[in-house]
Amino acid sequence: MENESTRQLKVAKQIQRDMAEIIRGRGMAAFDGALVTVSGVKMSPDLSFAKIYVSIFPSDKVDKVMEIIGDYTKQFRGELGHLVAKQLRIVPELAFFVDDSLDYVEHIDELLKK
Repeated sequence: MENESTRQLKVAKQIQRDMAEIIRGRGMAAFDGALVTVSGVKMSPDLSFAKIYVSIFPSDKVDKVMEIIGDYTKQFRGELGHLVAKQLRIVPELAFFVDDSLDYVEHIDELLKK
């Protein structure tokens, strides 16, 4: 596993906070009634690319919500640009991924109940 620099980690945390705010500002209605949470961000070493992990509840809406997020990615990057303009030289490209660790936890819970 590659070590992330302190700067990468700081920028990732900042982007996680800002993206959470941007998504929360859209409201659940924008995401087909699903609850979307930014669960983590990984930055490339040169800070030009951000992998953004989102949790989506209920999980049966994952495909629809990821499609909506895909449609909004350019707008999200623009909004993020306004928020991080003072801190970052370049606004990173954004890629969204589903964080399915909640599904995994639910699955383990189900197994433990048997």
